Amino acid sequence: MIKKNLFLSFILSLFFVWSCTFNYGDKDPSEEEEPDLIMENVEYMRVRSGDPLARIVADRVERYENINLMKLENITFEQYGEKGDAVNVYGNVGIASVEIASGDIFMDRNVRLEVNAEDIILDTYQLEWKDEPKSISSGRNDPVYIYRNNGTMFTGIGLQGNARSRTWEFLGNVRGIYIHED
Repeated sequence: MIKKNLFLSFILSLFFVWSCTFNYGDKDPSEEEEPDLIMENVEYMRVRSGDPLARIVADRVERYENINLMKLENITFEQYGEKGDAVNVYGNVGIASVEIASGDIFMDRNVRLEVNAEDIILDTYQLEWKDEPKSISSGRNDPVYIYRNNGTMFTGIGLQGNARSRTWEFLGNVRGIYIHED
């Protein structure tokens, strides 16, 4: 009788193990991957031919080598003009991801850019930079606020721009005051 109960328990346990499946959900491969490098309280200076190009300060940086991605948190950055003379662009953002190979950057959580050469301050929730076409875009439904020192201030929904052609457009709801100086 004991052998019969033991055999029956064994068969039932095999049935249980083989009939059960575990669903861990569909995860994005980048979520499953652990960072190769984690740094905190980072200050990074990019230099070319002895001249500073950019300075980045971040609370946290994670680098993922297999997918060529860097994730940053609580960032401030400066981009210098020619020969590192002066800061041309200043910005801050909550989180960002940088595709290392392409140079594309996705910025999220309260993006603020101050472009001194254009006398423009830009505020929005998220912004994406595509390096090859030199294009910038906000979320399609995100409001974008633009200010200038001369009193110009306006807002619109869904900014799209091209840095090469120096063209900018909103997808909708543009309003505000634009002051043109001669």
